[in-house]
Amino acid sequence: MSKEILRVKGLKQYFPIGKDRFVRAVDGVDFTIKQGEVMGLVGESGSGKSTIAYTVMGMYRQTDGEIIFNGKSILNTDKGRSKEFRRDAQIVFQDPGSSLNPYQDVKQILSLPLKVHNIVPKKQIEDKILEILEMVELPPDFMYKSPNSIGGGERQLVSIARALCSDPKFIILDEPTSSLDVSIQAKILNMLMKLHREKQLTYLFITHDMGVMRNVSTKIAIMYLGKICEIAPTKSFYEAPKHPYTQMLLSAIPVITKEEELLKPKKIKSEGEIPSPVNIPKGCSFNTRCPYKMDICLEIDPEMLEIEPNHFVRCHLCK
Repeated sequence: MSKEILRVKGLKQYFPIGKDRFVRAVDGVDFTIKQGEVMGLVGESGSGKSTIAYTVMGMYRQTDGEIIFNGKSILNTDKGRSKEFRRDAQIVFQDPGSSLNPYQDVKQILSLPLKVHNIVPKKQIEDKILEILEMVELPPDFMYKSPNSIGGGERQLVSIARALCSDPKFIILDEPTSSLDVSIQAKILNMLMKLHREKQLTYLFITHDMGVMRNVSTKIAIMYLGKICEIAPTKSFYEAPKHPYTQMLLSAIPVITKEEELLKPKKIKSEGEIPSPVNIPKGCSFNTRCPYKMDICLEIDPEMLEIEPNHFVRCHLCK
């Protein structure tokens, strides 16, 4: 049985916006990721996906809840994450242009994590950089280029190379292809899955693209207004989605053939607007848009239930 690498329990991340008012960006989230898994975290913009990533990495100090990494609880302190955590867990951001130092060349960018984590002796740093560049299929002369002199896809490959420098066990991919051309997206996705297989990496893959997740993930979690509404293994997730919001997202995926169209859930019409995360409605947060809402949905927020092995849903319809 695979070892559990990350467990998130009751995670909350509230941002104050005035006296006794908060944006409830993440509001009581639970999930686990086992070694070797690729968990897709999917949802509309503003659902809280990236906030979870930044909170796990220590960029935000969580309001409440527990994060357990490699069997150790991460303490919620001002000192930030331990050096061990920063070595074993890495993140690749959506926009490589803002996450890479434009005043350094690629050699300097990749040298820093190698030195900080003492990955190789100082004399071997250049050889290690060449090895890592080869992993991400970049030529050796990229060592001497700056981020501003290369394209967006190449910058993202440098970001992935930087994440690989510390020889991590776990990588968060925060929409790593959404700002790139389609042809470059395919190259980077193939690269990430190749690295996943060869280095036995574990990914938390954040995206809004349901089509991408079908091909790369082992399980998927759907977020809506700061909460997870459904988690399931990829196969059962696409074949038998349970939550109305999940069904709505899947029915909107564009397809080419009639056979693919038949596999999609029945199209669900979204009835209303997405509420503000400052004023989330009473009861189920999806009740303003759900065509199946009942009286209980307007009063009581449903709990997450395991309706099938490893398939969890937060919906009154599934009781």
